[in-house]
Amino acid sequence: MQSTASFRGPAPIVLAAAHILVFLAGLIAAAALRHGAGFVNPFAPDEQVRIFFAQTPTAVRVSNLFLFGSGVPFGIFTVTIVCLLHFLGVRAAGASIALFGGLAASFSLFLSGITGWVLSVEGVTTSPEVVKAIYVVSFLCGGVFYAVGFGLLAAGVSVTCYFRRLLPNWLTAMGMILAITGELSWFSLIAYPANFFIPITRFLGFAWMIAIAVVLAKRSTLPRAAQAPDSPQI
Repeated sequence: MQSTASFRGPAPIVLAAAHILVFLAGLIAAAALRHGAGFVNPFAPDEQVRIFFAQTPTAVRVSNLFLFGSGVPFGIFTVTIVCLLHFLGVRAAGASIALFGGLAASFSLFLSGITGWVLSVEGVTTSPEVVKAIYVVSFLCGGVFYAVGFGLLAAGVSVTCYFRRLLPNWLTAMGMILAITGELSWFSLIAYPANFFIPITRFLGFAWMIAIAVVLAKRSTLPRAAQAPDSPQI
């Protein structure tokens, strides 16, 4: 009887779900704690931004608590997916690119959450210029920084899985779309309308994370003879 080898590690579907739920919990909590107050654009007038943060410190603190926390399951998800790709025989550079992108995206959530949390500290919101600067940094970290990193994660996973036939074509195509939108968000640094690509990458990315977690988990048991082949990979 041929023996089999099973991948040992956290369940990707649990990690993906944890990231999504923690992130959405932050949005819901912030909306509830603002008591109907609208969200302020980071490029609004300085005094308008200062007043918003001065009046909603609890909402700011709680929402950034969840945002920071969402980076933990995301980072573990990234490492787990890359380890799973290695288990399935992927030895291409794409897996390392995915690891780099995913960890960058995870780190961006940490930075965005921690800098945004600072705006809930009493006394910080007395200076419009300081508030605006901190808010823009938090916005960029949670926006373009995250989207570019996620795009690299999606590209690395999708390209390597395409050549190994590990994902259905529609899911590979979805990953490449995310790779494109994630990298196009880079242009938001010179053209504000390109920020449109950030929510596409984030929320379509949620569905992609769940989908690849389910599909790759089904392949996590292999005959020992098929595990980690020595043939070169593209």
